[in-house]
Amino acid sequence: MKVFDSIKKQFYNEDPKQLKYELSWLWKRVKQYKIMVFMVGLLGLAGTVMSLASSVTSKYLIDAVTALDGDKLLIAAVVMAVMLLGSIALQAVSSRTGATVHVKVKNQMQQKTYGCILHAKWESLEGFRNGDLISRLNSDINAVSDSIIGFIPNFVTASVKFAGAFGIMLFYDPVMALIALLGAPVTMVMSKILMRKLRDHNRHMKELSGEIMSFQEDSFRNLTSIKAFSVTGYYEDEMGRLHGTYENAYLSFNSFQIKISTVMSLVGVVVTTACFGWGIYRLWTGHITYGSLTLFLQLASTLRGAFSSLVSMAQQAISITTSAGRIIAVEDLAKEDASVPEGFKDEAELSVLLENVSFRYQSGETVLETFDFAAYPGDQIAITGPSGEGKTTLLRILLGLVDPVEGKAELAGKNRYTVSAGTRGAFAYVPQGNSIFTGTVAQNLRIVKPDASDEEIEAALKTACAWEFVSSFADGTEHMLGAGGRGISEGQAQRIAIARALLRKAPILLLDEATSGLDIETEKKLMSNLKESGMVHTCILVTHRPESTRYCNRAYEVQGGSVREVHHGA
Repeated sequence: MKVFDSIKKQFYNEDPKQLKYELSWLWKRVKQYKIMVFMVGLLGLAGTVMSLASSVTSKYLIDAVTALDGDKLLIAAVVMAVMLLGSIALQAVSSRTGATVHVKVKNQMQQKTYGCILHAKWESLEGFRNGDLISRLNSDINAVSDSIIGFIPNFVTASVKFAGAFGIMLFYDPVMALIALLGAPVTMVMSKILMRKLRDHNRHMKELSGEIMSFQEDSFRNLTSIKAFSVTGYYEDEMGRLHGTYENAYLSFNSFQIKISTVMSLVGVVVTTACFGWGIYRLWTGHITYGSLTLFLQLASTLRGAFSSLVSMAQQAISITTSAGRIIAVEDLAKEDASVPEGFKDEAELSVLLENVSFRYQSGETVLETFDFAAYPGDQIAITGPSGEGKTTLLRILLGLVDPVEGKAELAGKNRYTVSAGTRGAFAYVPQGNSIFTGTVAQNLRIVKPDASDEEIEAALKTACAWEFVSSFADGTEHMLGAGGRGISEGQAQRIAIARALLRKAPILLLDEATSGLDIETEKKLMSNLKESGMVHTCILVTHRPESTRYCNRAYEVQGGSVREVHHGA
């Protein structure tokens, strides 16, 4: 427990409540995998005992050689051979067990944290960049999963190794044992100096890594625009700047580490020389044998190594708690309530009713203020207005991604249901931009309905005006699409996305600028198909094109935070 007390003292500049929370979170994860931790620890302990026993055996082997005692030499040689073979076997089993446990724990933790991100409230994720989330899912979880399995077993192993080596040395030569510990105070002081800077450094480096990852992701996603605007040079320079910042931070701390390590190494040389000198003196005066000298030198090295391991574990704990805090920040995000209201699944037709609704984001900016909105079965409704005025926000309210700060948002059928994540099943949604995933056309559609038949996929594609070009592919619906729909046009990608939404067979279809890449005739045919297909009961189309409203029986205009209904003939 002294090691853990030492760790805690090093964090005096940190929030003690946060530190306690992080350590408590880690301890819960350790208990969750206690059997695996015990197995790894047991193997490590067995290896340590065998290593110490080998050191003692080597003493008797050398003594037997120098005394020309054949019987003792044979026994010592057999014991040494058994120890060496046992060590090899233990190492193999330990490596295999450690790898198996590590990958299981890492995958389980990653799956849980990934689920927390997927189920987090939409607004709560706004403070995270994608690259930062990916960094937490990978590097931070990798660090924590390693520590969960390895920290306690390593602590026990290092402690046993330290106590065992010190005990054996104390038994044979107390003075040698004390000389071997001469470097301990210096090591402790140097480690304290290092630990004061380590937590801030770890946090800063992880933030920089997340920033670089986010920049890379953004640039790859917008590669077409980057090329079109001939700004590849700018992005190369910006990536160079980010790498330069990372490099400077890394090398600055590395320089600090080297200075500390140099001092500790010099102390180690002094202690080793003192041990060797004392051993030579004892051997010269006839107080010990050659075997004893060999044993002392081995144990002195083991003792220093075990002590350094215990001290370094305090440093390792800083990195672990830093990563743990970053994972906790994701796992503690507010979760959506995705529970489906009783009776909701039995509703065949639903109306959308928003009454006196106002909405503002967490930043405090009011986007929509005191408006009414209604959509009934059979409606095809257009939502128009300038960019950035709240059209997409209106759809987010309908999808239960954000909640009104005032007013009521409900779905009405046989009963009335407050709009939430649990009522999302009533909607099929096609967002702005390219929403095609890497995979075949069929795989893209089956995301929403894995058991969809080929006939259902064909019907959805025909309704979305996509069957004509999909059927022209040599491999049809098995045609492979690149990331972001690479290989097809924007309009084709939009029609495949609409077909995917139709395959969901939800009563209400939401199209957020999902026809912007279509020509007028194709858009007209699509809207006609939607009305006649029976695949959806209600269609709500967000559009910036005034001519698109002619296909709708009703229209709303969003402007200046207000929403008002304007009437158009179908």
